[in-house]
Amino acid sequence: MKSTIILLSFFIYCGAFAHSSGLEENELLEDLDAKLLKDPYSLHDQIKYDFRKSLDLDEEGCILDPMKRAGLKECGFNTTAKTIFIIHGWTMSGIFESWMHNLVAAVQQREPEANVFVVEWLNLAHQLYPDAVNHTRRVGLSIADLLNWLQEEASMPLQNVHLIGYSLGAHVAGYAGTFVKGTVGRITGLDPAGPMFEGAESHRRLSPDDADFVDVLHTYTREALGVSIGIQQPIGDIDIYPNGGDVQPGCALGDVVAYAGGGFLDVLKCEHERAVHLFVDSLMNKEHVNYAYQCTDPDRFKKGICLSCRKNRCNNMGYNAKTMRKRRNSKMYLKTRADTPFGGYHYQMKMHVFNRKHSDDADPTFKIKLLGEHNDTSDLFVNLPDKVGLNFTNTFLVFVEEEIGELLKIQLSWQDPAESLSSLWKNFWSWSSQSSNQVLQVRRIRVKHGETQKKYTFCLQDSSENDITPGKHLTFVKCRDGWEVKPSKRFHM
Repeated sequence: MKSTIILLSFFIYCGAFAHSSGLEENELLEDLDAKLLKDPYSLHDQIKYDFRKSLDLDEEGCILDPMKRAGLKECGFNTTAKTIFIIHGWTMSGIFESWMHNLVAAVQQREPEANVFVVEWLNLAHQLYPDAVNHTRRVGLSIADLLNWLQEEASMPLQNVHLIGYSLGAHVAGYAGTFVKGTVGRITGLDPAGPMFEGAESHRRLSPDDADFVDVLHTYTREALGVSIGIQQPIGDIDIYPNGGDVQPGCALGDVVAYAGGGFLDVLKCEHERAVHLFVDSLMNKEHVNYAYQCTDPDRFKKGICLSCRKNRCNNMGYNAKTMRKRRNSKMYLKTRADTPFGGYHYQMKMHVFNRKHSDDADPTFKIKLLGEHNDTSDLFVNLPDKVGLNFTNTFLVFVEEEIGELLKIQLSWQDPAESLSSLWKNFWSWSSQSSNQVLQVRRIRVKHGETQKKYTFCLQDSSENDITPGKHLTFVKCRDGWEVKPSKRFHM
């Protein structure tokens, strides 16, 4: 109950402040920054830099004091290694949550030689949300001051610095990148906070100018009471929206209640934190890289139109992301599983559906099954934003959670309306004696595999049987039909 009240207060405050900066004017801020830089105690007050040695976050690390050069040797700072800062966001509990433990351990295991710091500003973050927002600038300035000190005292190259910020912590990282003398190598924003940052000027939030490479994961962009917990707009060099940045698999209320006994607050937490878990997955599962694909919007991606890797139109999601040149459209999309390992396999399917007999009003529910070298999928619904187009080439996306190996066959079935309540309801008003006599025809299916960029054409296994009716299925096998069987240039990440 207490958490629900706090969350409701969060939305009320955010609604009140959503269309204002929530911060002082630039001149006053610059004066305050100058004063803080002259008073290191005030600047770094209530901010700790925990240099991690143990994988267990409950074991205290070495606290680095920016004013004491001896601390570098005591903590074992390696000037030639990567330096990674992990920055938390707003907190309702005032303590580190489990995601922080998992992220810190994953970073240390992936980069055992790196200098890994946890930026602990819990006292400043455990306040009313607008107050915590107003502290992000000072925390970012503190990190920038530390980075400047490390450059001067330890000759640390800024190019080796990677700032990883979750929620409010992403914007803290942005401020650090703004204020530091020079340019840090990389900033990763994990579902950066939306309230009081959505639509803000670039210097008041994380932006592409804050590092050589800024990559952002957006996992909660749905609005509630006029605000979105995660920022909706693209703010990086690449902005990846897993599952459209909307509903995350495994985070529906029914899923949360079934597995964790939680409620509405846990749904919000699940989707907002999913960005962290996806990033952890990218650290721990190097053998399967998750590709995201550039696309103008999620609807086009759902059609499978955007599975191209030409001209850097795709990239790895998470820690393995590759630096890309600044571009006009930074939005990228992919689908994921509900749990780790989150990666799956994307297929674009194109099939021309011919109207053969009594089928002008047909609205078929198609299922597709992929038969592979190693595994077969279950029957997967063909999801189209509109009804199936007749005498029209339909393009759609198929997402497979398990690796099936080389695709060998495709089975297309037309679900009998009597087999499903949803199909029965969809066809209720148009139901007639002609429904059972409806005949459509599909002669071939063209396929593009996103992860390999290979293209195939599948033709009917039995060319004499190309009609499909409710309750029946067709089987397609590989053939050569004008669509390039092999890519002209194999894509490598």
